[in-house]
Amino acid sequence: MKNLLNQDEMNAIIEGNHDNVFAVLGPHKDKGSKNIFIRAFLPHAAKVEVISEDGKKLGQMTKLDERGFYQIEFGKVNDFSYRFLIENDKGQTYEAEDVYRFGSTLGDIDEYLFSEGNHHEIYKKLGAHEIEMNGVKGVSFAVWAPNAKRVSVVGDFNFWDGRRNVMRKHPSCGLWDIFIPDIAQGCVYKYEIKTANDNILLKSDPFAFYSEVRPKTASVVYDIDRYRWGDDEWMKIRESHNTFDKPISIYEVHLGSWRRKGTFGENFLTYRVFADYLVPYVVNMGFTHVEFLPLCEHPLDASWGYQVTGLFAPTSRFGTPDDFKYMIDRFHQAGISVIMDWVPAHFPKDAHGLCCFDGTCLYEHADPKKGEHKDWGTKIYNYGRTEVNNVLCASALFWLKEYHIDGLRVDAVASMLYLDYSRKDGEWIPNCYGGNENLEAISFLRKMNELAYGENQGIMTVAEESTAWPMVSRPTSMGGLGFGYKWNMGWMNDTLKYISHEPVHRKYHHGMLTFGLLYAFNENFILPISHDEVVHGKGSMLSKMPGDEWQKFANLRAYYGFMWTHPGKKLLFMGCEFGQDWEWNSAESLRWHLLEYPMYKGMQNCVRDLNLMYQGNSALYEEDFDYKGFEWIEHSNSDDSVISFIRKGHNPDNYLIVICNFTPVVRHNYRVGVFEPCKYQEIFNSDDPSYFGSGVRNEGEIYISMQGWNMKPYSIEVTLPPLSTIVIKPVR
Repeated sequence: MKNLLNQDEMNAIIEGNHDNVFAVLGPHKDKGSKNIFIRAFLPHAAKVEVISEDGKKLGQMTKLDERGFYQIEFGKVNDFSYRFLIENDKGQTYEAEDVYRFGSTLGDIDEYLFSEGNHHEIYKKLGAHEIEMNGVKGVSFAVWAPNAKRVSVVGDFNFWDGRRNVMRKHPSCGLWDIFIPDIAQGCVYKYEIKTANDNILLKSDPFAFYSEVRPKTASVVYDIDRYRWGDDEWMKIRESHNTFDKPISIYEVHLGSWRRKGTFGENFLTYRVFADYLVPYVVNMGFTHVEFLPLCEHPLDASWGYQVTGLFAPTSRFGTPDDFKYMIDRFHQAGISVIMDWVPAHFPKDAHGLCCFDGTCLYEHADPKKGEHKDWGTKIYNYGRTEVNNVLCASALFWLKEYHIDGLRVDAVASMLYLDYSRKDGEWIPNCYGGNENLEAISFLRKMNELAYGENQGIMTVAEESTAWPMVSRPTSMGGLGFGYKWNMGWMNDTLKYISHEPVHRKYHHGMLTFGLLYAFNENFILPISHDEVVHGKGSMLSKMPGDEWQKFANLRAYYGFMWTHPGKKLLFMGCEFGQDWEWNSAESLRWHLLEYPMYKGMQNCVRDLNLMYQGNSALYEEDFDYKGFEWIEHSNSDDSVISFIRKGHNPDNYLIVICNFTPVVRHNYRVGVFEPCKYQEIFNSDDPSYFGSGVRNEGEIYISMQGWNMKPYSIEVTLPPLSTIVIKPVR
């Protein structure tokens, strides 16, 4: 038999150093020969025969190297299908496909679009996918590693030997791919990457749909297209839905600590169990949305999910991708929208993750002045690289399309917008105009929002942005960032400082209560009482309140009443709805036993009723982002720490009157100006006995007086309960 292959090439294959194995292994016509040569590297094989698909023996391969290099020569034939019949060094015989006889799963258009940054469904090409090629079932693998010398797929199926399934490189775009027959869903794998410096890296698949449960870090082949959704009606409604004039009351959840099982709460519940418990709880509490802290795969529980290693994989802590879909499906069938925290601002340095993925700074900036968050110990994405931009945009679209997620809350936007974020002089690099704006990140955020809204009708994107950056929630066509909503961090900080003061001192800080209305309509705001307010020594919401036990609960109920009636959508972190007494600990379950006590149960009842009142009165949500939806009655009564205002819907005749008394004093015959000569009725009172309040109420109908007040032509007299918010509705 001729051997047109030189020893150096053979050694390179055997030693895992060849940069183009597909040019050597598999079927080939060598230069100067009319015959077909089939070559294979099969370590631990004692004998190899080539057989046809029907089992007919076509010839025994010659062993050219004792380390397992085989070759066979056939006469001039057309392309044909074949398999190997292998006898290993233990005397066992089995059949196997030749990996190197199959073509590429990537087309020119895939390479072009990815390089340009416009392959919006690149996750359908990169990663691991069960497919059938030339009538053979298996898994296609593809990954981006342009600076690697060699990339191999390794797993139990090839004894984690990086020489066996070396991938095909596409030099024009830096993609690698291979089709491996006879493996399927459940297969555990990683990429073995040989760097330019001959170092060997073992990396999880950036595009994996599923991963091993931590602390293991391998990726798992998973077909996410098998699940059959039951939310068709929901998705149709979503497509025609405009969220801006709808009620949005969000229950923020850290899934790992909402509830746990085991004697000491040491074990997580599953997505399917959460569907049985969390879904009805959110419905019964009157929330319209649930928002999850990041559920993308992450290695460290203590990161709460914000150190993401799997941009396309729901964490395996709670079950499979199908289990996750089931939970979302159940929320939708119950009429609850699902928002998920999404983290494009940074990623961790874990060895199996994206950091130095192919031995170079591929996903991150090489210069630490642009590529590293020292405070967080994380890397920053290189937003100016088209391929990185493509991966992040595709990840955002992936969750909205494939998992029917209704909204993305984008974490740490401020850290993306500013080049000098949390950096001292000399620790950052100005942009090309000498400024501190991260122009590449701005461009990415605009593109992401344009794609998210352009390809998914009825969804929402939310920015956690803590600065005065203008037009965060304005369309990109106006020069905005394109988000639908922005967290109102200023309102949250000011009002929490106010309510934390002793009532006797509040008159000196009255401006903190009213200042937010000066800018309340500059953005589409969400009022957030989030997880960040009840960790890191900040204490629970209840512990922030001054006074004795009764006053603490009364203060908190009054504050929630103010929040639910204030312009802006609502967000409340889990546990805050019943006044959990300890600050949140992500390593243990919420303290559900507290609901056995009337003050905590009362707090829960209050939040439930606030949600029900909110959903049942369009004046509280139709005009959240326009001045015509709000009117002060009295904002300057600092001595009494009382404010009153009107909330209006699309129809100005649809309105509610809100009065807040932030002192522990009952105020009888308190006069409030009104502009309509009709009767009024109290529809909410945070001092209600069912909320553990003192029961000071305005019973029955409230009659008007012809006496003008607060620059209104008429007035009413009401009793203000201590530390309370009351809501009054006209009765015509």
